[in-house]
Amino acid sequence: MNRRPQESLYNASLFDEFVAEEPGHESKDGPQSEAHEESEVSQRREAAELQIRERQKVVDYNIKDYPVDVLVSKFSEGQESDENEFFIPYYQRDFTWDVRRQSRFIESILLGLPIPPLFLAGLEKDIREDEGRLEIVDGSQRIRTLELFLKNLLKLRHLEKLELLNGCTISDLELSRQRKFRRHLIRVIELSDRADEETRRDLFERINTGSDVLKPIEVRRGAQFGPFFSFLDRLAADEQFKRLVPVGHQKGTRKEGQELLLRFFAYYEDYEGFKKRVDEFLTSYIERLKDESNNDQRENILRNVLAFVDTAFPFGFRKGPKFKTVPRVRFEAIAVGTALALKECPDLDPRQVQTSEWVNSDEFRKLTTADGSNSAPRLRARIEYVRDKLLKNR
Repeated sequence: MNRRPQESLYNASLFDEFVAEEPGHESKDGPQSEAHEESEVSQRREAAELQIRERQKVVDYNIKDYPVDVLVSKFSEGQESDENEFFIPYYQRDFTWDVRRQSRFIESILLGLPIPPLFLAGLEKDIREDEGRLEIVDGSQRIRTLELFLKNLLKLRHLEKLELLNGCTISDLELSRQRKFRRHLIRVIELSDRADEETRRDLFERINTGSDVLKPIEVRRGAQFGPFFSFLDRLAADEQFKRLVPVGHQKGTRKEGQELLLRFFAYYEDYEGFKKRVDEFLTSYIERLKDESNNDQRENILRNVLAFVDTAFPFGFRKGPKFKTVPRVRFEAIAVGTALALKECPDLDPRQVQTSEWVNSDEFRKLTTADGSNSAPRLRARIEYVRDKLLKNR
């Protein structure tokens, strides 16, 4: 069994606070003796070591190599009844790899190129409830791709190194090659059941943060999943919402609907508190509400907005009948602006307001263009523009 401490990140601000509180500490511009500087450095190091010891966790793990066919069988057998030995946890994303990415992954294996290991984790349970199952912390896209290929359901496309295999399934390969592929070893890092859910989520977030594979909403969902994200999932699947706010199939599988809903609630509740970074603003909001289960009031606010927009805006949140998706900035402006107008005037009649004159005007278009759209002044301007236009017609 291997034992490694989980990575702990050093927070530089702790040093600044530590030194600033030291009696007799002087600014960098003031005179300091060499002895004092050495003492200061020593204390900083001790403070850092103390923080590491306090926050590190010991993670037990095993490194194993599974043949592809064994790995896939442990994932696919019993999948329909949720009894498969290797399973995908609830906080993981949907299967989002397109055919090009699936094919390139298979090509990498055929070429003998190294691929990242899969991370699996055991679940700590009572003896009678322990099923010996392992959840896939990272690697769900890869294992699902392997399953499709072995089941002859993936036809390779867009290959550049092995271009002669384009259009082929596994059954089109030589029998010897099929057998070699099925025997190919995939490395798996298996965390023991001592790794709690916090550790598994932390690992998931650290693997994917900064990567272009996951969208920010997917990273937040993986790291902060709870009742509030379940609430967003349910609303994103609502038929009226999908009709008024089409996002397209690809973006839909990447949780774009949930991203828009998260922005709506965050901006509606505190758009004036937004400063500069959208990701930091949304992450802070979701961290506060991840365990919030009472969202009836939020749902009522959204449904009132959808009903109002459905009547007052001829094309919903879209720019016109030919547009198939809704830009984020346009959705934010109309949704939050409408919610604020209804908050100020609950009896506002959607049949009496005139929106066609301004909703596609040059002025509104400038407020909702991508350039500088995430600046605080532009955000406030476009939201309040919609609010004021609606209230002007009451």
